Amino acid sequence: MTRSDATLAFPHTVLAEEDWRARERAHAERVRHWTEPHRQRKARGAKHPVWDFLFTYYSYRPSRLERWQPGPGVVLTGTGARQFLDRAGYRVVSEGVTLDMARFDRTRSDSTRFILSLLEATAGRQARLNCFGLHEWAMVYREHGDAIRHSEVPLRLGADGTNDVVDALDVRCSHYDAYRFFTEAAKPLNSTALTRSGQRTHEQPGCLHANMDLFKWAYKLDPFVPSELLADTFELAARVRELDMRASPYDLSDYGFSPVRIETSQGRAEYARAQAEFARRAASLRATLIDHCRTLLGDGGEPDAAGDVHTGPAAMGG
Repeated sequence: MTRSDATLAFPHTVLAEEDWRARERAHAERVRHWTEPHRQRKARGAKHPVWDFLFTYYSYRPSRLERWQPGPGVVLTGTGARQFLDRAGYRVVSEGVTLDMARFDRTRSDSTRFILSLLEATAGRQARLNCFGLHEWAMVYREHGDAIRHSEVPLRLGADGTNDVVDALDVRCSHYDAYRFFTEAAKPLNSTALTRSGQRTHEQPGCLHANMDLFKWAYKLDPFVPSELLADTFELAARVRELDMRASPYDLSDYGFSPVRIETSQGRAEYARAQAEFARRAASLRATLIDHCRTLLGDGGEPDAAGDVHTGPAAMGG
């Protein structure tokens, strides 16, 4: 399928300026709930052990997250639409300005196929809910002083108590990008020795980090992804991150977070219930991303006649 054919795979919609401006404002307001406090902390040199992760581990800048984009299949009208021509990847058409699908080249296609294959493999497995967030504990296991990842935050149970929890419970991490941060003493304790090449084999939909990473896979599609979908994945990542750190060995009471005490049977049950709910929410977003990738790659069905532009709801834009 040629790139022009791929363009046709998205039913087109035309947005009046007042409509796309409203979506632009709504998106910026939504994500500024997270980006503005991050900027303020950064300006005063303050760190946050929970929220900084969303802007440091993930490489999508706050300014990019705030910037609305329509995604494929949307034509923006009005004089203001010309501002999009200052960005890479947009072109003028008779109705206005739209994303240029000719920019979806071989390199982008290859990366999208990888994302699709990983998402499909993950979606095809049963969610496992028995890891209890021990990955964060394994990242500090038998570590000392400044070598501890968030050394500015005390451990709830102290170093010895933290080590005892890891020794007492089975470590069952399935996510390579968590496992690679385990201490050297903790890696042999994991039920599986994980590798990058085996990521598609082990990724599973109950994993908190796999569900946070839906944000990463969405922004890797930029600009060929609507901002509303990007914001949905970011918001899920933020909510999951909160659970991830509440279940960690750190004492986050000074930051307003109560612990999920996975060192107890009650805490493990609480964690598994929350993990199951996030797996349910992530499944819907994962399915949407899978459909989006398939359409980008031309696997989303037959386009309608001759790629005519139609008014009406945007198929991918929300």
